[in-house]
Amino acid sequence: MSTDARLTLDGTHTVLTPEYVEFDFVLAGLMSRFLAWVIDTAITVALTTFVVLVLALTASVARGFASAATFILWFLIDWGYAIVLEAALSGQTLGKRALGLRVIQESGVRAGFYQVAIRNLARPVDRLPLFYFVGGLAALFSASQQRLGDMLAGTIVVRERKLKVPSKLGTAPADRALVDSAEFAARVARISADEEQLLLSASLRREELGIEARLKVFAALARRLEEEWGFTKPEHLSDEKLVLLVMAGLAAKSARSRGATKPGRALQK
Repeated sequence: MSTDARLTLDGTHTVLTPEYVEFDFVLAGLMSRFLAWVIDTAITVALTTFVVLVLALTASVARGFASAATFILWFLIDWGYAIVLEAALSGQTLGKRALGLRVIQESGVRAGFYQVAIRNLARPVDRLPLFYFVGGLAALFSASQQRLGDMLAGTIVVRERKLKVPSKLGTAPADRALVDSAEFAARVARISADEEQLLLSASLRREELGIEARLKVFAALARRLEEEWGFTKPEHLSDEKLVLLVMAGLAAKSARSRGATKPGRALQK
């Protein structure tokens, strides 16, 4: 991809699973990352200013000490803001959330605290000499648009995908009793957001897979559902059908959640 194209277009990052199934992630472009940084910088400046004003109003400090305190607070808030939020919000700061961006590992899974800390502690180098020149240059010539901090942490910044569960996914009348059972619903409710995203991606893209890869993927997912989440697969169900029924249960749970919030919104009106 040419340099000009990278400035204007988002690239893709491909993850190959052990079953040789490819999942593509849309990389965040330099402009969207810059705008997210502008938002986050405005927030950290506002927080620093607020803290400094509180200190000035509540304590009598020398002018020189106040300047030094402001400098130290800026670095603490700037680093702490990004590390804490990206760790707590699954790879997002407020700026990234506003732009629909997320930090993940190169393997496609959620970035942990270690990766988040490494990529943010490397920011002083990426910022040299001004306005992320070094980081931007590294991202421009990186295949996955990674700044130096991302290279060290093994992370990438991607655009968040808005996938919707089909309303009739796996809801055949013969299987409705299983999906509606209290035990099945209880197990569905325990599934994590990361696991749900994995199941959803596989379910929506199953028609794209070759038969051998499709069987392997859904066999692995069904085994994971049984071993980690306690689901029991009836003998008449295939591995793929079990996954689709779990997705139907997740869709039903989402519908119940939306229904439960409507009265509250109506009262607010």
